Amino acid sequence: MQDNQNKAPKNEDKGGPKFNYFWIYGIIAIILIGLNFFWPSSTVKSIDRNRLEKIIRANDLDKIVIINRSKAEIYLKKEVIEKEEYKKDIPKPSMGLPASGPQYFYTIGNDEVFENRIYKLQDDIRATAGNENFNIQMINERRVDWVGNILSWVLPLLILVAVWIFIMRRVGGGAGPGSQIFNIGRSKATLFDKDGKVAVTFKDVAGLDEAKEEVMEVVDFLKNPKKYTALGGKIPKGVLLVGSPGTGKTLLAKAVAGEAAVPFFSISGSDFVEMFVGVGASRVRDLFRQAREKAPCIIFIDEIDAIGRARGRNAMQGNDERENTLNQLLVEMDGFSTDKGVIIIAATNRPDILDSALLRPGRFDRQISIDKPDLVGREQIFKVHLKPLKISGDVDSQRLALQTPGFAGAEIANVCNEAALIAARKGKKMIDMQDFNDAIDRVIGGLEKKNKLISPEEKRVIAYHEAGHAVCGWFLEYAMPLVKVTIVPRGVAALGYAQYLPKEQHITTVEQINDQLCMTLGGRAAESICFNRISTGAQSDLDYVTRMAYSMITHYGMNEKVGNVSFYGMMNEGSFMKPYSEETATLIDDESRKIIEDQYVRAKQILSDRRNELELIANELLSKEVLHKDDLERIIGKRPFDEAPKVEPKKEEHIAENIVEDHSAEDHTEQKDSDEIV
Repeated sequence: MQDNQNKAPKNEDKGGPKFNYFWIYGIIAIILIGLNFFWPSSTVKSIDRNRLEKIIRANDLDKIVIINRSKAEIYLKKEVIEKEEYKKDIPKPSMGLPASGPQYFYTIGNDEVFENRIYKLQDDIRATAGNENFNIQMINERRVDWVGNILSWVLPLLILVAVWIFIMRRVGGGAGPGSQIFNIGRSKATLFDKDGKVAVTFKDVAGLDEAKEEVMEVVDFLKNPKKYTALGGKIPKGVLLVGSPGTGKTLLAKAVAGEAAVPFFSISGSDFVEMFVGVGASRVRDLFRQAREKAPCIIFIDEIDAIGRARGRNAMQGNDERENTLNQLLVEMDGFSTDKGVIIIAATNRPDILDSALLRPGRFDRQISIDKPDLVGREQIFKVHLKPLKISGDVDSQRLALQTPGFAGAEIANVCNEAALIAARKGKKMIDMQDFNDAIDRVIGGLEKKNKLISPEEKRVIAYHEAGHAVCGWFLEYAMPLVKVTIVPRGVAALGYAQYLPKEQHITTVEQINDQLCMTLGGRAAESICFNRISTGAQSDLDYVTRMAYSMITHYGMNEKVGNVSFYGMMNEGSFMKPYSEETATLIDDESRKIIEDQYVRAKQILSDRRNELELIANELLSKEVLHKDDLERIIGKRPFDEAPKVEPKKEEHIAENIVEDHSAEDHTEQKDSDEIV
């Protein structure tokens, strides 16, 4: 599939000669070569005063021709040219340089002084040699150098024109011969048409079943438009794909174009913006002009928030280039009718900052939310990415999906690629399950730092810290089940790493958040109990509990004293003013600290009651460095809340039916605990 088909429709060849700007460069090169090889002054050697007098005294001079009272041409007698002292200085005859001379030239400062000096030298030679017939022939000539005068102003002009054309062609995107040099306003959209057909179809898109059903109408309209127009219906002009990074928005748009088998224009929102005023609006006009010529077709604008931000937010930039581009886009979207078959698909992960005019009916009529895949979706995505890999029989896509909650499609693809790299690094012929486990650890926790030096005392503190997390999570009903805990350093500053298996859910209760906070504070509580001091290793833990405690009060209304209020939307609009009074701010601070303190005391109580289990896990970590769920069951017994039968993957599909609202700000899908030492 080729990506270079973003040209406008070609004009018909009229059969005339096409002008190529490289002709200018060739002409300049020929002129410079001619000046270098065929210009007389470039081959005749200059001599000084002493050499000139020596030639005259030797009676080898034929004549002196004074040109324009500034330069003297020295002509030698024909019979002395073959002398060794002259032969080495005189170049061989060539094109443009006659053999008759001159052989040298002398630069004159003052012509009267020069003539007087020559005549004086002539008299001196007559008196010394006693030859009264000795005579020096001097001729004065005035010459007009027409070629030099013309080139003196034509050649710089040609050079300036050539440089200007070169710069304009580079700024304009390097258009080919015969095109306009002022093409900076041309659209940079990549066109996939019949010659470069989009090979992606809905079969290549896994885990987005609901989104595929919604965009199927667009494909059906492009294939069978009369089916809708016969009933008087109109297809939406625009479809806005909204979702987190890596969830497959661009892939879904390509699949729509591949299924519909129509031309597909792909462009990024930032490609419209340029340093020159008016370029963005010009590119929008050019894009829609090309789209109308190729209709029916699809225009895909990736990261549309680059030009679609809400207008009027900043009074200092009320009429900047970005807003002009947005205005032109709004006009173009409302300026063509849907029966033309031009449909716009845009993608963004920031729908909250888009201008309301973009989202009104008649422009982006339909918004399709593309969420991170659930368990079934992740399993389907793994199957897609495992197809081109050489895997062993123990690789289970269902098990991999269970170990990667909250992963988007791009992250799953990264896990598969990392597994292949790890297997190749180990010299394996096949990729086994252990390689995938290592890849998941690599993506979640970072690269393992095997050579990082940690003192025995620090290692002991890290072991008890991670053991505190493990014990609290093991004996709390709503805490996330532990999958693996290790004290091997990973990433930039993570000295301990614990992987959990979050439950696939979309709403969270107060009890679940409290248990999660208690488990997170278990590391610091273990340090306080076992060493009677605390360290900086709980920085990431404290960041999480602080954020969640404030979110419980200011976002979710989970505090009796503050009440059922939410300041989430008001606090995320970039305002410097708090949407509540100072008394309420003090109350929020006090209640947040109370929530954290209560769970910290609770964690210390659990660890004090389970001190024996804490010691066993910490010592086992110091010995093995890595413990899995099976190891914990062997050391402290089965988790008391795991007695119920496990939910099969297919039974988790009903969770999507219980969505009542979007809790995208909630952080309960975290599956790791990276502890940092500052």
